[in-house]
Amino acid sequence: MTSEEIRPATMADVPAVKAVTDAAYTHYIERIGLVPRPMEADHAANVAAGKVFVTGGPAGGEVAGGEVAGGQVAGLVVVEAFEDHLFLDSIAVHPDARGRGVGRRLLHFVDAHARALGLSEVRLYTHVMMWENQRIYPRYGYELVGRRADGPYDRFHYRKRLS
Repeated sequence: MTSEEIRPATMADVPAVKAVTDAAYTHYIERIGLVPRPMEADHAANVAAGKVFVTGGPAGGEVAGGEVAGGQVAGLVVVEAFEDHLFLDSIAVHPDARGRGVGRRLLHFVDAHARALGLSEVRLYTHVMMWENQRIYPRYGYELVGRRADGPYDRFHYRKRLS
């Protein structure tokens, strides 16, 4: 896979999807006192349902000697289409690939994917203790629309209206 390509994940990618997701979210366990939901996802079922899209390492550079733990996957998104919006369930970038535009490319892909499906809005939520995300999402056009608890998860909900 080229570093710029974003493609649907295959069953062969499931171990890498799990490895990248775990690497991206593990540091939050201590902070929020819970295992983040993406780490508990049924990755094989999400891949089989066509919800997972993966990308390779950053352009112009190798990630951890040319390979990221779990394979050539440096980042991924898990999305689900609804009648009136695309839900961004998870975005994960391997720590070795952070700061190299992988997340930006994935967020732009989510917008394009929503448009291709004829949807004019993307929605997501993030745990209130994942404060980094509260700085990132508004920079990409997401607006905070509420805060809700879902069991033990306290979340900020965001939406982005696509033009």
